[in-house]
Amino acid sequence: MTIMSEKIYQEYASKLPILMLEDIKREVSDKKVTDAKLKKILNICVEEYENAKVVPGESVGIVAAESIGEPGTQMTLNTFHLAGVAEMNITTGLPRIIELLDARKTVSTPSMEVYLEKPYSEGKDIKKFAKNIRESTLSSFVSSFSINISEAVVDIVVDKKSLADIDMSIDELKKVITKGTKGYTVTVNDDGLTVKFKTKEAEVNDLYKLREKLKKQYVHGVKGVVHVLPVKRDKEFVIVTSGTNLKEILKIPGVDVTRTRSNDLYEVEKVLGIEATRQLLIEEVYEVIVAQGLNVDIRHIMLVADMMCTSGAIKGITRYGVVQNKSSVFARMSFETPIRHLIQAALTGEMDKLTSVIENVMINQPTPIGTGLPGLRTKFNE
Repeated sequence: MTIMSEKIYQEYASKLPILMLEDIKREVSDKKVTDAKLKKILNICVEEYENAKVVPGESVGIVAAESIGEPGTQMTLNTFHLAGVAEMNITTGLPRIIELLDARKTVSTPSMEVYLEKPYSEGKDIKKFAKNIRESTLSSFVSSFSINISEAVVDIVVDKKSLADIDMSIDELKKVITKGTKGYTVTVNDDGLTVKFKTKEAEVNDLYKLREKLKKQYVHGVKGVVHVLPVKRDKEFVIVTSGTNLKEILKIPGVDVTRTRSNDLYEVEKVLGIEATRQLLIEEVYEVIVAQGLNVDIRHIMLVADMMCTSGAIKGITRYGVVQNKSSVFARMSFETPIRHLIQAALTGEMDKLTSVIENVMINQPTPIGTGLPGLRTKFNE
């Protein structure tokens, strides 16, 4: 970069955002662009930037609401089934949009996209890696559970091949079961393991309960990740999961922590913070809309995400979320339960300064948007 071109960039620093200038620098750096051409490019960018700005007094909230709401009426009630694993499905379409914008605490189909570092991202040992992160219970490594009523024990025949796949010995398996099932004695035998009660004489019913408990005993993998599916995206492999545990997944060597994500807003907020949650919200809503073949400007979605995350915690577009935080009594009344809001405001002596749209519409006076934004004052002669 010449000294002259650097001066040109400094000249436009007040006219364009820094990130935009950085993008322009990057695009023209490897091309032979004269100073005159550079000025022409920057002038076009300034013109486009000024045209893209919102006019003061524009009702951006209403524009965004209509831009998202109108295509939303054409959405389908969809659940996307992942090929390969019958139990894996991802909620898409209208139910997912409602789930996101309501900021529901429970996701109907929690899942993660686990991005990997090399060599796993190239497909090497991808199946073994996927198997290692899936939550596995004792039943995954056992050929059979049998109850011996005469000796009051549960005999476990271990599938040694399955155990070898996760590099675990039978003694390590014994330690895991002993740690997870207090009050029982676990011993190793020729076929596998024997479990019996330490203190009391076991009845038949107790033995059946113990067998069912042992079947569900956690042994290996990341808790909460019930299914895994390696898929190829462009030129790399990604592991799609059913069930989430972002905190534990990010600790595993070989996982790309910069791109791995969960579809659970509250989990992302807890692990990565509110900025990451805002970004996830934008991406998730945009992906659902695009997958439905609809076209919505991403800035409308960004505005909604900003509104939901601006307080530092996720607030849904509901009466208990962003509506509850509105300073205007009339705005809160217009959404739901008007009498309750009115009585509460009267009891606390709340004042409404009529600074927004809905409250001015309700009392039939010009709204502070567009041409109604500036107030005209005249001085009368006495």
